[in-house]
Amino acid sequence: FILDSSHYGIPQKRKRFFLVGTKNGKKIYPPEPIEDIKLTVKDAISDLPSLENKDESKMYLSQPKNKYQKKLRANSSALHNHWKVIHTEKTKKIISMVPDGGNYKNLPPYLRNTRKVHIAWTRMNSKEPCFTIDAGHNHHFHYKHNRVPTVRECARIQSFPDNFIFYGKKTSQYQQVGNAVPPILAEVLAKKIKEKINGLRSRKTIQMYNN
Repeated sequence: FILDSSHYGIPQKRKRFFLVGTKNGKKIYPPEPIEDIKLTVKDAISDLPSLENKDESKMYLSQPKNKYQKKLRANSSALHNHWKVIHTEKTKKIISMVPDGGNYKNLPPYLRNTRKVHIAWTRMNSKEPCFTIDAGHNHHFHYKHNRVPTVRECARIQSFPDNFIFYGKKTSQYQQVGNAVPPILAEVLAKKIKEKINGLRSRKTIQMYNN
């Protein structure tokens, strides 16, 4: 079945195919969507500093602003993997021309083809779940700040807790985040599978006593 992360309390539109096999042929149905929850990019990362000041990289901007931020900040007293990519002044100027939720179509005609991909110069939409976080990020930008999202911001959108630290080169860290199944979605699916396993065990126990 195909699951969309945004249906399960994750601030990201991410559709992925899952294949679950069982030895006894009993079908496991997909978890029911959490219809009353629609988290946005802003819900996910609005408590993280802008990084205009170098000393901000390990300090939270504010107290948690919602349940999602509070959950991911549990057991974390400092920020990790929150360092910005350094852009040229020209790049920052072009990014500044794109509004919240906009893309290359919002740029003057002479700048639209400066990057030859259809996702170029795309800003996150602060009022919607994020587009799919991938292993690249060079063409996607923060909804407010004129830079690509940090590894930590991407990790927040993927639902990694703040005390989960990524190691290696920055490129590798982005890949680790972008190639992962969102932990909260993995948890939801694991609970669904566990319910099925426990249900099968319960029925076997009943049959054993009945025999």
